[in-house]
Amino acid sequence: MSGLLGRAALRELLCGPRVRVPSLLVRPSSGEPSWARERTLVTVKPDGVRRRLVGEVIRRFERRGFKLVGMKMLQAPESVLAKHYQHHQEKPFYPALLSHMSSGPVVAMVWEGPSVVCASRAMIGLTDSAEAAPGTIRGDFSLHIRRNVIHASDSVEGAQREIQLWFQSDELVDWADEGHRSSLYPA
Repeated sequence: MSGLLGRAALRELLCGPRVRVPSLLVRPSSGEPSWARERTLVTVKPDGVRRRLVGEVIRRFERRGFKLVGMKMLQAPESVLAKHYQHHQEKPFYPALLSHMSSGPVVAMVWEGPSVVCASRAMIGLTDSAEAAPGTIRGDFSLHIRRNVIHASDSVEGAQREIQLWFQSDELVDWADEGHRSSLYPA
């Protein structure tokens, strides 16, 4: 597919048009472009935690070259879940979604890196496990559309809202990794 479309056109098809928004959650750093420090929320849902998939999720994000800047395991409070899933409130599956998300612990993470929102969506795959491509997290591990292992923010704006919902600013760590060379983002 990338042979038929240019890289920018393929990215826009998968992720929508690129919109630059100022980040409220990342302190400016010396000389680093702001897009290099984009952040996203990724949560391993209770079914993924029960199936011991947390390490596999972390491994895939680290191998992709993204930097983990926040992580915690918690029993998600009902108030956080209600705000996080407010856009589904009128849908018939909403009560079952809240029930599932509160059925066990969740591992919430904040990942940072260039185009991390779009890349993470591609890495996790489509919501419906029957449609998720092999090689994606959902394609490899999801059992059902309602037991799909993982959540990742769907936009930069959504990521900022979700990160503020799940994390306090002092729970995110700005750490230097000057020596790290990603295979995707060479120096």
